[in-house]
Amino acid sequence: MKNLLTLPLLFLSVILISQEKLPFQELDVFQLEWVADPQISPDGKQVVYRRMGMSIMKDRKAGNLWIINTDGTDHRKLTSYDGNESSARWSPDGKRIAYTRSTDQGSEIHIYWTESKQTARITQLEKSPGSITWSANGRQLAFTMTVAQRAPVLVKAPKKPKGAQWAKAPRVTDRMRHERDGSGYIEPGFSHIFVVPSEGGSPRQVTSGNFHHRSPTWTPNGISIIFNGNRNEDWEYDYRNSEIYSVNVISGEIKELTERNGPDGSPKVSPNGNLVAYLGYEDKVQTYQLTRLQIMNPDGSNKRTLLDDLDRSISNPKWDSQSKGLYFQYDEKGKTKIGYVSLTGSFREVADNLGGATIGRPYGGGSFTVSKNGVIAYNYTRPEHPGDLAIINKGFRKITSLNSELLDFRELGQVEEIWWKSSFDQRDVQGWIVKPPKFDASKKYPLVIENHGGPISNYGERFSPEIQLYAAAGYVVFYPNPRGSTGYGEEFGNLLYHNYPGNDYDDVMSGMDAVIAKGYIDEENLFVTGGSAGGIMSAWMIGKSNRFQAAAVVKPVMNWYSKTLVADNWYGYFNNRFPGLPWTNMEDYMKFSPISLVGNVECPTLVMVGMEDLRTPTSEAKQLYHALKYRKIETALVEIPGSYHNISNRPSQLITKVAHVVAWFEKYKNK
Repeated sequence: MKNLLTLPLLFLSVILISQEKLPFQELDVFQLEWVADPQISPDGKQVVYRRMGMSIMKDRKAGNLWIINTDGTDHRKLTSYDGNESSARWSPDGKRIAYTRSTDQGSEIHIYWTESKQTARITQLEKSPGSITWSANGRQLAFTMTVAQRAPVLVKAPKKPKGAQWAKAPRVTDRMRHERDGSGYIEPGFSHIFVVPSEGGSPRQVTSGNFHHRSPTWTPNGISIIFNGNRNEDWEYDYRNSEIYSVNVISGEIKELTERNGPDGSPKVSPNGNLVAYLGYEDKVQTYQLTRLQIMNPDGSNKRTLLDDLDRSISNPKWDSQSKGLYFQYDEKGKTKIGYVSLTGSFREVADNLGGATIGRPYGGGSFTVSKNGVIAYNYTRPEHPGDLAIINKGFRKITSLNSELLDFRELGQVEEIWWKSSFDQRDVQGWIVKPPKFDASKKYPLVIENHGGPISNYGERFSPEIQLYAAAGYVVFYPNPRGSTGYGEEFGNLLYHNYPGNDYDDVMSGMDAVIAKGYIDEENLFVTGGSAGGIMSAWMIGKSNRFQAAAVVKPVMNWYSKTLVADNWYGYFNNRFPGLPWTNMEDYMKFSPISLVGNVECPTLVMVGMEDLRTPTSEAKQLYHALKYRKIETALVEIPGSYHNISNRPSQLITKVAHVVAWFEKYKNK
């Protein structure tokens, strides 16, 4: 009887094994989940993290807090709340977790007790809190919150009749930065630091003045909070600068601890209170500079730099519990890594492949935390899956597989690293090739070049649903990291200084030829796409070469003159990206504008932009579309309703973006 019962199970196993895996599907996007903001407990035994996913009914990303033991057991939802939860932070004794819970009315701080598993709201705030941090004794929480200011009023409106329905009053602003991509108009106000008892009570503002105050961190004695900001009188025009300050939480007295010209930030006080670590650099006014790890005494004296010889930008510094050194993360040739440096300068690599917290294209991202006994939790990604939770504790262990029930049954495009020499200066350049499922090297495949944004950014060995959808449609995908990309040193990143777009074009074209040389690319079917800086490069490429069968230019800058006077970050390009100002150096700004090459474009070009995009405004995309339309070049303008610069922020927008690009390429593909 026992043998008879096992026969159906064996038969079922054979069916499952022989079942053909499908390529990655459009609706699979809604099934993806990933780890964000992992926070390890002080004793290193548990991790609370934000489990991110996408709702097919609401078409939104959302996250709940989950908790898991570091050995992978007891994986469960932290609370019963079904809405958005975030910013979980352990109390120093590990008995409580502070976090924020969001509703339509805003966000509030809540406390979760680990023993009783009870939770309670401890604030009732006017605005949403940010940067929550515990005092060393666990009695107080510090956080940032915007304090509203009145908008300027230039005229007094006449009194309207009772019951009259007049138009809304004009919106008046006199600020340098008055709007933000993704949220629109910025209500007048300043970010201040508050403290609140961890058992609940009235929040108390500890900073003052019409300045922004960010990244608070307590001193161990609970007397002061260290933070970064810019309290210079001319702060609004001194936008490339920030300093480290301390504020006495009782008296409100503020002291400046740094005073150089450059962006100092991310302060972290050592557990013994003897040192403050921070990030920054002396501003040389160039396109790219390395962010350095520095330390100083709590009074601002004895400043010094750690890791002078590491030619990489550093982020997310965290002290070890003995105050003998710091952990940090950095990008290295398409991977994000965790490193450690002692106060004597001894450096070692701790982990790599950190990331998978951004869903779309293969960008970096992610974070890590360290327990008192040196156990590390971080989000770990590979090209085969988004961010899972991994632990470093005398070795590496991945303790979640959030997408196994989906991706174990999908045949993904295989990702292959490639290096080549730039035709411009024989410089080594890195990129990746993604092959379609069931790839056959004896066949010829159409090629899609996917250019990354930034341009001071990087692609790498990370999961990307967009790339997988291109591969599933039968395309070989090539995504390069040309000069200007991060993770290759300061000199490489700064090669775009006053020269963008420039020889990064040569890097990409040389990379395309290196891929073609492998023998499986159909040279009659070369396509190019990319968004933001990738859209700029795509527009530049079709203006300089007629080798492409079709192009999809997504959210581009076509005209640097108009971009730098219209976008939400309009003032951030003067001098460091381009020489001088647009009205004093008009020829330089136009020389690097893709619109200057539009008369050369011959290939059919799809133009796409989010209708709420404030970073590369819709007028930029329309300049390309209108110029091509006037020249009778095959073109179409795709505008994504409700979408800002992150054009695929909602799952359906990601799907429709890729679908339009693929449809355009299929329309013009040589068959």
